[in-house]
Amino acid sequence: MAEIVHMIDSEVFLAFSTYATIVILKMMLMSPITSYYRLTKKVFSNLEDTSLVKTSEDRKKLVRVDPDVERVRRCHQNDLENIIPFVVIGLLYALTGPDLSSALLHFRLFVVSRIIHTVAYVMALPQPSRALAWIVGLFTTFSMAYRVLTTALFL
Repeated sequence: MAEIVHMIDSEVFLAFSTYATIVILKMMLMSPITSYYRLTKKVFSNLEDTSLVKTSEDRKKLVRVDPDVERVRRCHQNDLENIIPFVVIGLLYALTGPDLSSALLHFRLFVVSRIIHTVAYVMALPQPSRALAWIVGLFTTFSMAYRVLTTALFL
């Protein structure tokens, strides 16, 4: 038990906590950004969201799909698909006791890749910018998972 307390008190765990918080906050920020796009473009996904509009005909016109809103929404979905595994695997990785420099490399690569991915997605930058950012984040998470599995197998 004392060993787990020592791991949680380590610089690696502190670094993980910091970088995990950054990407979680980035992911959470995508919800208000999606709402902003919906409100400024007057695009809603549910009829009840248009309750301030007077006539039902006008309300029905506002329930539609907009490419810009969908782009931000898909970026948020991609965050959910990638940041949650990073947080879970990153926590397990931090508990394996990696070198601080190796851990910082993993955590920083992932955070930077997700920020670049978001900018590339929302601003519709040409490919392969978004794909490369996604691949860097994915391989970073796989690298941490490999460390977790190999550490567990050789116990």
